[in-house]
Amino acid sequence: MAWNEPGGGNQHDPWSGGGRRGGNGGGGNRGGGNQGPPDLDEALKKFQDKLNSMLGGRGKRGGSSGGSGGGKPRNAFTLPGLLLIVALAIWAASGFYLVDQSERGVVLRFGKFQEVVTPGLQWNPPLIDDVRMVNVTRVRSVTQTQSMLTQDENIVSVEISAQYQVADPRGYVLNVRDPELSLENALDSALRHVVGGTDMIDILTSGREILGTAVASRLQSYLDSYGTGIRLQTLNVESTAPPDPVQDAFDDVIRAREDRQRTINQALAYANAVIPAAQGEAQRIVEQGQGYRESVVAEARGQANRFNALLTQYQDAPAIMRERLYLDALSEVYGETAKVMVDVSSEAPLMVLPMDRLSQGTTGAAAGQNDDASSLDPRLLERLRTSQSENDSSNNSSSNGIRREGR
Repeated sequence: MAWNEPGGGNQHDPWSGGGRRGGNGGGGNRGGGNQGPPDLDEALKKFQDKLNSMLGGRGKRGGSSGGSGGGKPRNAFTLPGLLLIVALAIWAASGFYLVDQSERGVVLRFGKFQEVVTPGLQWNPPLIDDVRMVNVTRVRSVTQTQSMLTQDENIVSVEISAQYQVADPRGYVLNVRDPELSLENALDSALRHVVGGTDMIDILTSGREILGTAVASRLQSYLDSYGTGIRLQTLNVESTAPPDPVQDAFDDVIRAREDRQRTINQALAYANAVIPAAQGEAQRIVEQGQGYRESVVAEARGQANRFNALLTQYQDAPAIMRERLYLDALSEVYGETAKVMVDVSSEAPLMVLPMDRLSQGTTGAAAGQNDDASSLDPRLLERLRTSQSENDSSNNSSSNGIRREGR
């Protein structure tokens, strides 16, 4: 039989040193002098007794006489109160939460908007407040590929992508049921509206940037009117293409347009190179004409002034001026040729007057005359003398005529 079995004769534990309760030779205390570890069953019974006393139950019977001690009357609200306190503690502890730096919390109290909480440690009453976290820094994206009609009734396939962020957490959570679906529908509507008002060739070539700008502006206006709380970051037109059966024909058209534009650019470059040169040449001709006009006018004025000066001198000495004018005329006529004037008079020595030397001031000197005479051909001089002799023999009257021979 176990040492702690009820009704057994062995009422001491194995660690008590063999002492018996109430023994004659064992002393008056319980157990022996070497007391061991506490009894687990006894500790559990003591805890149950204390719990019963707190809940108003009866304690264990006390005293050796067997008299029963009366317990406190049980309080019906003690246990529910204790349970309520524990439940309140758990409820309050579960209301703490942490809001990340990239998030905002939208607080709904019984389904009604209360506030937007900022990053940090926050507390809201559980089961009363509903906190919905919204990331306001993450860039989201949506992509669509649609085929639609253009203004000139052609079909074009457009692939477009949009990047956006949440700017208003309250509007993003409360104003629309599904913000992403609303964004896709608004993007499709804006894209069809803009493409429907544009020609196909513009969409396929140079009008893609204008198309993206127009779609972004219209889409943002749609989102603002819906109150989605979404702000567009960028909108890109990824690709635009005609239907597959006519792709080759459109490629030929695009190449032809590129060749046309290249030819126009070459013509403009040639015009930019030729026109300034032609304008410069025209300006040069105009300036030359103006210079010629001024020179002619100045020369005419000089001739007029010279004539007026000669007229004054002629009025003073007519004979001298006639002789001078005569010599000037001969010098002007014969100045560019190798003509000479020879005086073959018998009564005077042979006179040779080079007409091309008159303008150089070499007339009248004896040495110059001899040099000019010696420079003539001897046969010419002999012929001139012979001819003069024949004239003298045929004409008895004296004559001082001047014969001009040219060579």
